[in-house]
Amino acid sequence: MEKKGGSKMNIAIIHPDLGIGGAERLIVDAAVELASYGHNVHIFTAHHDKTRCFEETLTGTFPVTVYGAFLPRHIFYHLHAVCAYLRCIFVALCVLFMWPSFDVILTDQVSVDIPLMKLKKSAKVVFYCHFPDLLLAQHTTFLRRIYRKPIDYIEEMTTGMADLILVNSKFTASTFANTFKHLDTRGIKPAVLYPAVNVDQFDKPHAFKLNFLSINRFERKKNIDLAISAFAMLHNLEGDVLEGHNFADASLTIAGGFDRRLRENVEYLEELKSLAEREGVSHRVNFITSCSTAERNTLLSQCLCVLYTPKDEHFGIVPLEAMAAHKPVIACNSGGPVETIKNGVTGFLCDPTPQEFSLAMAKFIQDPQMAEKMGGEAWQHVIESFSTKIFGQRLNRFLVDIARGKRE
Repeated sequence: MEKKGGSKMNIAIIHPDLGIGGAERLIVDAAVELASYGHNVHIFTAHHDKTRCFEETLTGTFPVTVYGAFLPRHIFYHLHAVCAYLRCIFVALCVLFMWPSFDVILTDQVSVDIPLMKLKKSAKVVFYCHFPDLLLAQHTTFLRRIYRKPIDYIEEMTTGMADLILVNSKFTASTFANTFKHLDTRGIKPAVLYPAVNVDQFDKPHAFKLNFLSINRFERKKNIDLAISAFAMLHNLEGDVLEGHNFADASLTIAGGFDRRLRENVEYLEELKSLAEREGVSHRVNFITSCSTAERNTLLSQCLCVLYTPKDEHFGIVPLEAMAAHKPVIACNSGGPVETIKNGVTGFLCDPTPQEFSLAMAKFIQDPQMAEKMGGEAWQHVIESFSTKIFGQRLNRFLVDIARGKRE
């Protein structure tokens, strides 16, 4: 068991945009946990909106310094990757020239700042790879492939310069090896550090309403259409599967991060509303954009179960949050959820089709007590394997070991 209060380190964390997504949740958890071990932690970022961020970034547990907020996120909705690189480079240059040395520099999402941080000779650089960016980017046209070619090359080259690479799941580790073949050939293999969830923030629910809940950013890759189509398909199950159960009492709430600056967020929300209209369930589908942590926790406490719809998600923090709130999860049988959800025990892993999801949803309508029983199992599972305490212990051990290796 890792004891708190060991050798104190100065730790810098560089993150592109300190918003309210899963990557930001991990970075904030990392800062809070490392600070609890007595380390001096400082987050540097290019954007921190104090009205749209995690509360922990405002409490003073660790300082947050913003450099380059004036730099654009895109140029007429294009060149997102180039703008992200420029913003991260600007932040890294500010840290390099305006701050004394750190023992460890933890950076994530964008690897282009790693060679700059390596110029601080006394510091070890740790890169947390949520997922290879070149797999997230579109390579659909010849011009886009030309545009992405140097960016993809830079990503692999700079990622390999880190002193330690961490990934969020075994699924991402295998994807890393298959994607960055040159690094894998050189024997550069990432270590797995699962993200975590703060279990203490959730109260044990006292009621399980017939309300299904989807929590995700309003992005097309999150596949939220699946939740709406599956919910609508429950209509077709009423005759036999749901005989004697009142589907009319059921509802679907779709909540998640929403940024009006991002065209995709605005467009996708409208697409989802149109889909609910076409499916004839718009009167029972409620959309909530950018709810606070407290509002999200209330939604979790009141729902029957959580629907998690992304396919091949590299990890997915939402299933952990749901299970920590004593709720079972219905998720796609791929990616990170395969490692976090116990099928048939803490939820159901399904093929990403409306039919499969609706059949799993019907089980909870038929037997709400099953949801309560699975929720208890889910909470215990998170406590044992995915709590912030476990995450903090493992991260601290990685950073202490890598810093000690640098000094020796």
